[in-house]
Amino acid sequence: MNRDGALRTLLSKLLDWEDAHAAFDAAIQGLPMHSRGARAEGAPHSPWQLLEHLRICQNDILEFCRKPDYVERKFEDYWPRAAAPPNADAWDESVAAFRRDRDALKRLAADETIDLFAAIPHGSGQTYLRELLLVADHNAYHVGQLVLLRRLLGAWPKSE
Repeated sequence: MNRDGALRTLLSKLLDWEDAHAAFDAAIQGLPMHSRGARAEGAPHSPWQLLEHLRICQNDILEFCRKPDYVERKFEDYWPRAAAPPNADAWDESVAAFRRDRDALKRLAADETIDLFAAIPHGSGQTYLRELLLVADHNAYHVGQLVLLRRLLGAWPKSE
């Protein structure tokens, strides 16, 4: 059994896993435009803010893994201030960017020239494996929030 190959395959699948929870694509599919900037009572974020946070954080981790000149963002830069997308195309652009970066992370996980257990040269001890697990875990958490928010907004498909 090739353990390295099995680990790489598992990591690639984990980045858009839907075995234990809704996947990103299911969580955003069919969300009406009027709900994208809405906040449910007591909820701190809108669907737009969660989508952008997911996109920004995932891109940040990807850039950290790839770029020796990576500069860490300030905490407030990971969350958009506006509750709603700035224009009609912004939602689709954010979704497309999220998917592109997710695919790039899957390619990174599959790249046998990268030692998953090696420390990232410009990091402070983080490994590629840690960063891939971090992004998968972070995405799963916020995708769950997005599903709950859609339910609270009445924008989740009805069960049959």
